Amino acid sequence: MRVIFGTDAIKHPLTGIGRYTFELAKELQKSHELSELLFLQGRRVSQVLPTLSPSHSISNAVGIRNIAKSSKVLSELYRFTAPWLKKLALNKYSDFIYHSPNFYLPPKVNKAVATFHDLSIFTWPQCHPKDRVRYMRKELLLTLKRANILITDSEFTRKELAEYFDYPIDKIVSAPLASSGDFYPRDYTNLQSLMAGLGLTAGQYTLFTGTIEPRKNIATLLDAYERLPIELRSQFPLVVCGFPGWSSQDLHRRFELAAQQGWLLYLGYLNSDDLPLLFAGARTFLFPSLYEGFGLPVLEAMASGVPVVCSNAASLPEVLGDAGLMCDAMDVEGLTTAIISSLVDDDWRVKSIAKGLIKAETFSWSRCAQDTIRAYKQV
Repeated sequence: MRVIFGTDAIKHPLTGIGRYTFELAKELQKSHELSELLFLQGRRVSQVLPTLSPSHSISNAVGIRNIAKSSKVLSELYRFTAPWLKKLALNKYSDFIYHSPNFYLPPKVNKAVATFHDLSIFTWPQCHPKDRVRYMRKELLLTLKRANILITDSEFTRKELAEYFDYPIDKIVSAPLASSGDFYPRDYTNLQSLMAGLGLTAGQYTLFTGTIEPRKNIATLLDAYERLPIELRSQFPLVVCGFPGWSSQDLHRRFELAAQQGWLLYLGYLNSDDLPLLFAGARTFLFPSLYEGFGLPVLEAMASGVPVVCSNAASLPEVLGDAGLMCDAMDVEGLTTAIISSLVDDDWRVKSIAKGLIKAETFSWSRCAQDTIRAYKQV
């Protein structure tokens, strides 16, 4: 098989879809089942996988896209022209399979595969800006028409996609994600440098990671944390790590107030070298998201040997299994109770850590690549 793999999402700083794209691309490079693997970045086809260096400009197309973001007119122009530029770049590769790992497909590609990470733009439109909803709905409906095969991150999303669009389920392949090998249990003595720099003590904080946006349900997490006994809040402050996202101003005001009260630390974005250390030092990982197509941070926590408390929404039960505690996403009291148990119930913690490590081992990027290649074979 000959494959062209889209790499626009690989850019610094690396976020969820970018991480998926980068890790999967590295595994596909190892496969003996692919006779040729090329990468499409913007409108440039290359044999070289883009790097993650923050100082490295990956392509002219990325620069154009960044300029376009500053102007609504330029943004619309970019959105209109970019798919056609990709189509032109792919014209002479008609015998290749083209895989877009980030929802969108250019028009008139002979052999097309796309990864659908979730359906939140359709099922949770209130959690996205209106412009994003309008644009993505239009483009993703085109993807459904253009794709020969679709890939999802979870079995939940595979079934949801088939049911929501009445799409043939045999044309959808589930390829579960994995955590990076950088996430594993660590001796607290090896975390001292990072902890000192952040003003934290290993094993003495809870952690949330993710973009600060409505879908992550952080307001409910703050409501639940405020209900903890003051001694627990003081002993185990909540650390929040992630980019400021859409409609997050009110949350940041609450972060500031909680920080003044001594029970919250907002870190913003943390680099990929330090993030696994932050995970490994957490007492508990908290993730009450309203909706996920997979829920990679939950897997990263389990791989780090950290107990998890999360919502029972969407794909999260599939990822967590019976390794942690779950409650309804909007159940403030239930979340408070689960957080307390995760902090003070030592017997449960020992079992949760062991189960989480076993569960995490069932996911790997090698398996993700194998499932992806299985999808290619159906084109």
